[in-house]
Amino acid sequence: MKTLAVFDILFLSLFLLLLPKAIAAQEVPHEVGGFVLGSNVTDYPDIEYSNFLKEVVIYDWHGFDKGIISYGICEFPGEIVKIKLKYQDSSKSFFKTLLERYTTKYGKPTEWKGDSFGILHIWKWKFTDKANNRVHMILQHNTRNSNENIGNMVKLYYPDRIELEQLCFTKKCNDAPDKDKMMQQVKPEKNEWDYLIPK
Repeated sequence: MKTLAVFDILFLSLFLLLLPKAIAAQEVPHEVGGFVLGSNVTDYPDIEYSNFLKEVVIYDWHGFDKGIISYGICEFPGEIVKIKLKYQDSSKSFFKTLLERYTTKYGKPTEWKGDSFGILHIWKWKFTDKANNRVHMILQHNTRNSNENIGNMVKLYYPDRIELEQLCFTKKCNDAPDKDKMMQQVKPEKNEWDYLIPK
């Protein structure tokens, strides 16, 4: 039993060393759940604003239970810079199916970000697109860590634009719009793989 655990640790360490530092693929994901990085938040008439300065909360969306769409208000006004969606299916078997489909489409992950206790399973891909934007994608399964969403989640984001947005917001936070509008999300009719796998 002890020998098996040591072998597992050695195998994982070797696997992580062999992972590429960044994936330079012809196809870089910019879209998940029908939302596209860099597009304007007003392009989506089916969602309604819930402004916490730069976020839209969605519910029951094409195979996703809920999510947060983060967009710029300073450096990139209205531009989506981060998509964070929780899948409706929270099972480990569905996570394995997602990981297989992600890997088939985008190759092996760049980094393992999970823990060694089997509570958080987090795989991360790093890309650079044709416009030289860094794009990061995370597929995560959480069994019981209360600091994270339980179940399966995907995160797709522009790390550099988020940083620039934060710097701009820090300088101009007093100019941020103060609006309060909320409306319930329109429920989609289908759950399609086209929405579930980033593209």
